[in-house]
Amino acid sequence: MKIQIKRYTSEPEIKEEVLAYEMELEDPTLLEVLGHIKTTQDSSLSFSSGCRSSVCGSCSMRVNGREVLACAYKVQEGDLVEPLKNVPVIRDLVVDMDKAYSMNVRAKAWLEGSSDVALSPEDEKRNERQSDCIMCGSCYSACPVYAVNGEFLGPFALTRVWRYVSDGREEGEEAKIHNVQSNGVWDCTLCNECTLVCPQDISSKADIEKLRATSAQYGCMDPNFGSFGGGFGFDGSPSF
Repeated sequence: MKIQIKRYTSEPEIKEEVLAYEMELEDPTLLEVLGHIKTTQDSSLSFSSGCRSSVCGSCSMRVNGREVLACAYKVQEGDLVEPLKNVPVIRDLVVDMDKAYSMNVRAKAWLEGSSDVALSPEDEKRNERQSDCIMCGSCYSACPVYAVNGEFLGPFALTRVWRYVSDGREEGEEAKIHNVQSNGVWDCTLCNECTLVCPQDISSKADIEKLRATSAQYGCMDPNFGSFGGGFGFDGSPSF
């Protein structure tokens, strides 16, 4: 079996190259392959891993242009392995997620209410999927908006905002909604790429659509709406 890995180093100089590796392993996961390469062929190979059970999200990377968890992905002949996109690469397959994680703070993605109050069964069911986010960063890597706008709050921050906005204990719902208007819910193109790569099957697209609907309830609308005449090409000028 042969795979290719995109390598990156910055010391003593910036260097980027794709190297090929061959091995004889039977039905291995990508994480097993990376460990095998590091211990038997190239000890300089760098990658992140943790739980090995698709829970921690630390081994997220890209294979053939698609985001995966290395501990779950089964390697195929000729695979091209790369680091996540849209985040700084530290070395090889290790990336810096600090800025992406900081979007949770900017989005105020936490409960502003009493956590001592029990959730209703309806709230528990509604929030179950959003609470499963492991913050692996796959959605940020796949997001075409974040690729061109580094200030976009992004999929997992917005899906966590919806998790709390829809929480019956939340006391700051309106403030949260107003906080995600700029570089937030209206900037998303609803392309669904984030949903397709999420290892937890969370639909950030659906959550953002719900945030948009709630935004409208609070009088917030797409700021671009007026610039194209409500979508009908009408600029407010009389036609006669």
